[in-house]
Amino acid sequence: MNCIIIDDDKLSRKILEGYIKKTAGINLVGSFSNAPDAIKYLKKNNEVELIFLDIEMPEMSGIDFLKSVVDPPQVIMTSSKGKYALDAFDFDVADFLLKPFTYNRFTKAIEKVMYRIQRHSLNLGNKKNEIFIKKNSTLVKLKYDEILYIEALENYVVFNTYNEKYTVHSTMKALVTKLPSMFIRVHRSYIINLNAINEIDDNIILIRTNDGDITIPIGKAYRENLLSTLQKF
Repeated sequence: MNCIIIDDDKLSRKILEGYIKKTAGINLVGSFSNAPDAIKYLKKNNEVELIFLDIEMPEMSGIDFLKSVVDPPQVIMTSSKGKYALDAFDFDVADFLLKPFTYNRFTKAIEKVMYRIQRHSLNLGNKKNEIFIKKNSTLVKLKYDEILYIEALENYVVFNTYNEKYTVHSTMKALVTKLPSMFIRVHRSYIINLNAINEIDDNIILIRTNDGDITIPIGKAYRENLLSTLQKF
């Protein structure tokens, strides 16, 4: 598993480099003191599978980095301040390491990353019936049955439920691989819960909500897969 480090603190980079060196199955291919240099590297190299990302950095913070990179690889956040831990949920990172962290804690984070990579490569959906959504400074648990549809909004996605909307930093491509089979992408901007469909009229899906009917377009590239899935659902 190829990884890079992004951290403006030289000592923190050295510690991580040492941990990586003595850990089997992980290979350091780059160590950067700032996010812009790392972005340039990632644009030219697509073999990176994991990023160790510090939060507080001059010029560009770790949060700004995540907002600017489309479909980043697995990320382990690092920071000397615990207040950033909730951001890990917002950006769906693999783990959050509070500095200073031990080698034992480091290896536990690596195990989480390897599990996520293995799960995605085997195309195992999320077996749970719920997901956690960050709302302000708290985490809200949503059952999958509560989610009607998900809509893309620039670098964010909006979870639409019967009663409320939740905005999360993610891409549609990254999200669709993590949701169970009851969710399917029907348009470049929409993922729907198959159980929420009331009617399909030509290239329009009708979903009834507490605030009235919602119509969602079916993209030409997604129509065949949708109809095939509905026959098996």
